[in-house]
Amino acid sequence: MGKFGVKERNLEGQMVEDFAKRIDMAVVNTYFQKREEHRVTYKSGGRRTQVDYILCRRGNLKEISDCKVVVGESVARQHRMVVCRMTLMVCKKKRSKIEIEKKTKWWKLKKEECCEEFRQKLRQPLGGQVVLPDDWETTAEVIRETGRKVLGVSSGRRKEDKETWWWNEEVQDSVQRKRLAKKKWDMDRTEENRQEYKELQHRVKREVSKAKQKAYDELHTRLDTREGEKDLYRLARQRDQDGKDVQQVRVIKDRDGRVLTSEESVQRRWKEYFEELMNEENEREKE
Repeated sequence: MGKFGVKERNLEGQMVEDFAKRIDMAVVNTYFQKREEHRVTYKSGGRRTQVDYILCRRGNLKEISDCKVVVGESVARQHRMVVCRMTLMVCKKKRSKIEIEKKTKWWKLKKEECCEEFRQKLRQPLGGQVVLPDDWETTAEVIRETGRKVLGVSSGRRKEDKETWWWNEEVQDSVQRKRLAKKKWDMDRTEENRQEYKELQHRVKREVSKAKQKAYDELHTRLDTREGEKDLYRLARQRDQDGKDVQQVRVIKDRDGRVLTSEESVQRRWKEYFEELMNEENEREKE
């Protein structure tokens, strides 16, 4: 325990000090000389005290350059946020390279112009033959290569659908002003600051409601177009994903620690895991 605490320690404070001594830890808050306002972690009415602490190993004290209370930022009711600044030497760990699976955009063949171009390009490596050769491996490779050149390939990364698709700059600006008003009210609890924050709260709600209504109206007018259909399917997929506990599991490790990336191998590993989990014998039942 350092010498820059707040007031005298009571029974609970002495227990914190004894606990830190037993496990060779330091109470970081008390090692930096600050104004009382930057040391008080609990403030309610006329009570001002220090009840929230940051502890570290005594050997790591040299890595901490500052520790103080952030005035105006509340974590819980009447409690203030305690932050510390430290410098850590971290060894960079090599991450295992995950192979991204790129796919040919075969769905473009639904378009007549893409389909016709694909036919023309496919005949060139086949020497203009209409009948395919007997060697299927050669033919398949020619088809795949032509598909990659004509139709293109995907990036392999899954596109994330955003729930806030209706978000716009007006909403962003209102939310930012509300955050600043909240911070201002936390630092200076006057009735004027409170009213300003409450008004901005109501304004943000109105802006969000207007933005959503405008986005839905635009969607309804586009429903007869192809782009509108895509938007509708996107919203339906997002609602379906939001109802699932696990949104996405792209990779998993096998028993030997190797990273599995294909959907089939990931599902097989989960199957093995749950079969072992559900069929384990209870050690107590054996006795």
